[in-house]
Amino acid sequence: MDNLEYLKKYYDGNIDDAIKRLNDGEPVQYIVGNVDFYGNIIKVDKRVLIPRFETEGLVEIALSYLKDNMDVVDLGTGSGCIPITLKKHIPSLNIDAIDISKDAIDVAVENAKINNVDINFIIGDMLKPLNKKYDCIISNPPYISYSEEIMDIVKNNEPNIALYADNDGLYFYEEILKNCKNYLKDKFYIFFEIGYNQAERIKNIALKYLDCSVEVRKDLQGFDRYIIIKNKR
Repeated sequence: MDNLEYLKKYYDGNIDDAIKRLNDGEPVQYIVGNVDFYGNIIKVDKRVLIPRFETEGLVEIALSYLKDNMDVVDLGTGSGCIPITLKKHIPSLNIDAIDISKDAIDVAVENAKINNVDINFIIGDMLKPLNKKYDCIISNPPYISYSEEIMDIVKNNEPNIALYADNDGLYFYEEILKNCKNYLKDKFYIFFEIGYNQAERIKNIALKYLDCSVEVRKDLQGFDRYIIIKNKR
């Protein structure tokens, strides 16, 4: 289904205005106002990144490891699509979700209400607001290098704070891995979505800071896209 067909099927306002917005370069997901993410309706607007199909793969991997009553934290939650989906599939999870953007948290809170799940949303910078230990950290942080070329429709519409990171896109992975020991239980999982060319470097960062095993998995297009980090013992 192309963008125009998608618009005509899902947009319930003035279609001529919507087509003009589409032709002016606005993402169809923002015009419609929501996306289907792993079977859940997630509200989106310019305050948050549009959830991608690749992130559904991250959720699917996490669901294959997580068990009842685990403590989970999602770092850089954006629209809240990750914790909302995890909670809907495993209702007993205790989930905190953090974002530095109050605007993003406002959208995530609304999405949790729409999907009837209870998640503790916190405004803050990655690990800094935390005061407990978790079984699992999950994150799809900003990972695009400032020197990397991306499509204009993304660059001109989606929040740059959710897209770009210093250190060739690796800044947030290193910040999380360098500081996460104090917030993880002895047995832990870390699940990351990553850039297609970052796997080896992030693996080395994880091994530098943690006594762990690291597995890289590919997305449906065959790109390295996910990293699974587990305690060795």
